[in-house]
Amino acid sequence: MQAHELFRHLRMPELGDVRQYVRTLPTNTLMGFGAFAALTTYWYATRPKALKPPCDLAMQSVEVEGGEHARRSSLLSSNELLVYYYDDVRTVYDIFQRGVQVSNNGPCLGVRKPNQPYEWISYKEVLDRAECVGSALLHRGLKPSHVQYIGIFSQNRPEWVIIEQGCYAFSMVVVPLYDTLGTEAITYIVNKADLSLVFCDKPDKAKLLLTSVEKGEAPILNTIVIMESFGMDLVERGKKCGVEVFSMREIEELGRAHRQKPMPPKPEDLAVICFTSGTTGNPKGAMITHQNIVSNTSAFVKTTEKTFLPSPDDVLISFLPLAHMFERIVECVVLCHGARIGFFQGDIRLLMDDLKTLQPTVFPVVPRLLNRMFDKIFGQADTTIKRWMLDFASKRKEAELKSGIVRNNSFWDKVIFRKIQASLGGKVRLMITGAAPVSASVLTFLRTALGCQFYEGYGQTECTAGCSLSLPGDWTAGHVGAPMPCSIIKLVDVQEMNYLAAKGEGEVCVKGPNVFRGYLKDPEKTAEALDKDGWLHTGDIGKWLPNGTLKIIDRKKHIFKLAQGEYIAPEKIENVYLRCEALAQVFVHGESLQAFLVAIVVPDPETLRNWAKKKGFEGSYEELCKNKELKNYVLEDMVRIGKESGLKSFEQVKDIAMHNEMFTIENGLLTPTLKAKRPELRKYFQSQIDELYANAKM
Repeated sequence: MQAHELFRHLRMPELGDVRQYVRTLPTNTLMGFGAFAALTTYWYATRPKALKPPCDLAMQSVEVEGGEHARRSSLLSSNELLVYYYDDVRTVYDIFQRGVQVSNNGPCLGVRKPNQPYEWISYKEVLDRAECVGSALLHRGLKPSHVQYIGIFSQNRPEWVIIEQGCYAFSMVVVPLYDTLGTEAITYIVNKADLSLVFCDKPDKAKLLLTSVEKGEAPILNTIVIMESFGMDLVERGKKCGVEVFSMREIEELGRAHRQKPMPPKPEDLAVICFTSGTTGNPKGAMITHQNIVSNTSAFVKTTEKTFLPSPDDVLISFLPLAHMFERIVECVVLCHGARIGFFQGDIRLLMDDLKTLQPTVFPVVPRLLNRMFDKIFGQADTTIKRWMLDFASKRKEAELKSGIVRNNSFWDKVIFRKIQASLGGKVRLMITGAAPVSASVLTFLRTALGCQFYEGYGQTECTAGCSLSLPGDWTAGHVGAPMPCSIIKLVDVQEMNYLAAKGEGEVCVKGPNVFRGYLKDPEKTAEALDKDGWLHTGDIGKWLPNGTLKIIDRKKHIFKLAQGEYIAPEKIENVYLRCEALAQVFVHGESLQAFLVAIVVPDPETLRNWAKKKGFEGSYEELCKNKELKNYVLEDMVRIGKESGLKSFEQVKDIAMHNEMFTIENGLLTPTLKAKRPELRKYFQSQIDELYANAKM
């Protein structure tokens, strides 16, 4: 009996007593798989009974009357959206004040040096230092009676939270900066937000800002505060161009000497100007209020309250950028409940070491990290039997998930998944992913392997962070959950793409207390995003599934026409082609004067050589990328997968060029959130595109 036959028999539901069945297997089978089969038998004998999911999943969202195909969360008892979960928490300032109380002054923020344990500062120490920072800003002449913007140009670290809370204590507004935006965009933000003062973590970032001032590009900037040590040469350089340079310690001491009583914000006050890295043009500053943040935080707590309510014993690993709202909302959830935040060392290559040391219980992730985890797990399974066992064990736990069972102490966890869980510290209770789509197979496998509450959400900066989220008990993949309790979601016709709301398809539009106020000093862009009734138009195409969950199926923003008038959504096509084993990245291009599509593809450096070898080709990665015969095989595979996925003939590419360098943030072809910069890609590959079209006419 072969492995796949044993696998088939062990899955047969009609076998009431698998133990009895195993006794009937031939001796040679038991010699090869006997131990594994016996352990499988043990699992069947000891598996828990199916649990009723904590939420009614029969209908995860409810239609809103008169809402034009709009839906709200089934967790709400009425059409009134959730704004506040706790009566005494109305602002982000209140979030931290509550954390101070419920933590009983326990540890709050932690950092570590290489090969050292985490060192913690308490909630009251964070509060004290925050008020000193805010008091210093007041003493320096900044006035909360006006809208006062304060820049933070730093990686995640305790000072980030301390400065943020210092701003909120005195009703000031935080403006995050991040270096992947590029120097030009950073200068643009400094001017757009009238940033006279910026906190920097490292001297190099201060030098970047000083260069802009010296060139006359940022005349408003007059104060820089640096968290790490720096030389007097930087102070002297600042004096020459009218910028005062302080250390973080000096600012805290100044505030301590001139302590002021906090002037807390109101819910409707601005909290953050979050500049989004668009694929075209300058960044747009999304104006996020305290109510926006608290409502989004409250909705997450409401959704997960029956299965996960944080306590001071919980620990968050902070490594996703605090400049983005996703990480900020997760940290608000943690701080509101007096839990701890441990920061990574600043080097993503050391993240696994930080995880093992910190042993977090809360772990927010993005899809690219999930994909790496998935690839690493199966990459270490270097034999057919190991991969088979991983798949087999995953299928067994997937059956538990469908019954609402989430655990990490099953037989499969102890035998197969224990090392995987230990690599994350061994104590993860909750994971949440968002920011980009994640494949259903990857998400399902990691849910089974990690054995924790694992939520997938959807949203964008303009709705603070999230507007939909998985419900506890629904651990199926392929959708982004139901509307969060703070949001109503409706679908609007996109007739040019044949998506009709009456058929349950259309552009995703969001309304609720989590929807932003607009873009800073940009009424034109604001009007494009927010209609007169307050609906946020996301540019994403969604579909309502029968159980009331939302599935993102397309993108509206980058559609274009071909010569015959067919509308093309390139991102949808690219996502289909990325299923090709040989490919890592795809850029699909079309023009209104051309009748067909072409593409630039970047083969996957880790899989190309093995894939090519099966086709009879040998050589280095660079050599294979130049091989025209191999290119034809890649194109053939793309067209095959496109056909299997239902692409129409005009959606299929007719020719490709293979490129041996990844699209990255550094080479300007991806945004900091890893979205394709389509205009830059088109310009960068214009000669290859022209050649592809020219060859087609020969």
